[in-house]
Amino acid sequence: MTNIKATNITWHEGHVNRQEREKLLDQKGALIWMTGLSGSGKSTIAYTLEHALVQRGHLCYVLDGDNIRHGLNKNLGFSAEDRTENIRRIGEVGKLFVDAGLITITAFISPYRADRAIAGQTVGEDSYFEVFCDAPLAVCEERDPKGLYKKARAGEIKGFTGIDDPYEAPEKPELVIDTSKMSPQEATIALVEMLEKAGKISALGE
Repeated sequence: MTNIKATNITWHEGHVNRQEREKLLDQKGALIWMTGLSGSGKSTIAYTLEHALVQRGHLCYVLDGDNIRHGLNKNLGFSAEDRTENIRRIGEVGKLFVDAGLITITAFISPYRADRAIAGQTVGEDSYFEVFCDAPLAVCEERDPKGLYKKARAGEIKGFTGIDDPYEAPEKPELVIDTSKMSPQEATIALVEMLEKAGKISALGE
């Protein structure tokens, strides 16, 4: 699905560049890629961070795994091939949002390192922040907010990450959040500090 099938197409440059959009928004575009097992707290932290940043006057948007599968990626399942395409598309959308100057937060299991690496390359190293929501499988399974682990254990769901499909943890993430010990609010503080340190947003009072 990565081959260009359209012919006779030409890239058209606009008259407004990324730097001008970022100046308008008083922030720099960034993609915070939150990865982790189902039930590790990705979506909860993503939306908590979005709310906190908007309260500080920053334009943000969350790309949530389940929500995206209701629209853009509704034609994809959970095979290894479909997971790869799912993440590829989100990398491309993330690239557009970052170019628009938005702080974009994704919440995807994204179990394969190679897929996440491609997303990072697509967006650009200086704008891509891989964040590992690290919670033990036992904790995620105990939470089981959607009842998916129970179904996977019963054999009702095949190829479920962490049960009968692998999860490849990040090797060098920008930030590790142990969601078995940190609250969403504490995680949000750490993420905001990460963005400030990277120069994507200004610290309060500056």
